[in-house]
Amino acid sequence: MSVLSRLEQWRSTGAISSAQCDDLSALVRNDRFSVFVELNTLLYLGVLSFVGGVGWMVATYSARLGDAAILSSLTLVFCWSLYYCFARALPYSHHRVEHPGLAFDYVLYLGCLVFAIELGYLDARIHPFQHDWDNSLLLASAVFLALAYRFDNRFVLSLALSSLAGWFGVRVSRFGLVPGGSLRVYALAYGGVVAAAGTSLYLAGIKKHFLEAYLHIAANVLFMALLSGVGSRGPDGLLYLLALLGLAALAIAEGVRFRRFAFVVYGVLFGYAGISFIMLRDIGSVSLALAYLVVSGTIVIVTLVVLARRFGRDE
Repeated sequence: MSVLSRLEQWRSTGAISSAQCDDLSALVRNDRFSVFVELNTLLYLGVLSFVGGVGWMVATYSARLGDAAILSSLTLVFCWSLYYCFARALPYSHHRVEHPGLAFDYVLYLGCLVFAIELGYLDARIHPFQHDWDNSLLLASAVFLALAYRFDNRFVLSLALSSLAGWFGVRVSRFGLVPGGSLRVYALAYGGVVAAAGTSLYLAGIKKHFLEAYLHIAANVLFMALLSGVGSRGPDGLLYLLALLGLAALAIAEGVRFRRFAFVVYGVLFGYAGISFIMLRDIGSVSLALAYLVVSGTIVIVTLVVLARRFGRDE
């Protein structure tokens, strides 16, 4: 009896499940299987490890190596990364572009992270921006944004938006718009700007597939900022709660409309968190609070599971 026949016999008798039988049969037949996710994970971790090592070396041996050696080495790596990408990239297009090679995106990501280290080193040692050091964040954001659109890379787009967040926070705090050291106003303004920018570029037909990345960042920032304001006493807390529930309803409605389950999850979880905060704050009994959490949490989980299955069937 062959191995495949024995596997079928084991499945028919219930010794192994159908999924286990299929997996074992594929191994016996030497079927090909994809390691795309594993390779991408290894490349991503490799880039982060390399950049972490470079950062450690710069911080530890800067005095011994000297500014010229460090800056020239970092510039060489950054320029090589750009040369590699420009030499292999397809022409720019407003639409999605598939670049050749598995390592392409990670070489670009490596170059951008090295550029960030170089920019930080320059600002720490030479102070080219003087007191306006936050302009280095704006410069990094502009460079990353240009490279993200030129090479159609969402990794680099996330770097651009993160750098812009840092610059935006510093600028807002300088204008005195953030009371009491809170970042709430900054976060609301930043989230609104990111959502508006992504929507404008989408309507203009420029890299429409980037819109979801913009909206993911904007949604999380706005939800967390509004949730942090729910705890405010007086009418401010109620206004933040109403704004949070309105944004949650919008996220759920648009998530269902455009088949984006992640935004449905955002709306349900953040809306539930805002309501629960108000409920638990006014409940004096610990037993009632626990009962509320158990019952309401179960309802939320079941609702998300049902919605997830419905999304899976529809897709």
